[in-house]
Amino acid sequence: MEVSVFNIKGEDTGRKVVLSDSVFGIEPNDHAIYLDVRRYLAAQRQGTAKSKERSEISGSTRKLGRQKGGGGARRGDINSPLLVGGARVFGPKPRNYSFKLNKKVTALARRSALAYKAQENAIVVVEDFTFEAPKTKSFLEVMNNLKVADKKVLVLMPEANKNVYLSARNLQRAKVGRAADLHTYGVLDANVMVVTESALAQIEQVLNK
Repeated sequence: MEVSVFNIKGEDTGRKVVLSDSVFGIEPNDHAIYLDVRRYLAAQRQGTAKSKERSEISGSTRKLGRQKGGGGARRGDINSPLLVGGARVFGPKPRNYSFKLNKKVTALARRSALAYKAQENAIVVVEDFTFEAPKTKSFLEVMNNLKVADKKVLVLMPEANKNVYLSARNLQRAKVGRAADLHTYGVLDANVMVVTESALAQIEQVLNK
């Protein structure tokens, strides 16, 4: 699949790049995408929820009533889960929600997400660029030139570019990242991908392994 290469003015340079069929032309695997997105979202969870058990409640351990004949449960002291202000039964404890996924499944999921974007013609290839200083106006101008300013955009650079990153930081519908940090959720979350030529080469090199 061939796509045109644009400059930051939105002009067609007359050059074309070929999107690798082994990355952008595969039959998408929905289950692999589901697993990788689930893994990514699970890793975002803090897992810090905690409730107190009976031994952690501050209260008297005096037995409130006699063992038998009270007409109710043998609830023991005031820390009992049966009473208001008592402990919680089987409450949450701090835990790690993340889980590992086979590298081949992860790679398949990313290729599948990219294949969907290619099918939707939602990949814009642009010449490598940078800004002399962080300026949101400059970033918006580039997005307007590429006719993607009204969409949720993922901009992929070959390496960390502080000026471009800071220029897009205040924009809710735009994200800037490195090609090496590409993940399935980020691809699917964007309406369109703006990829520099060098970043495209990196993506194909990594996912063709």
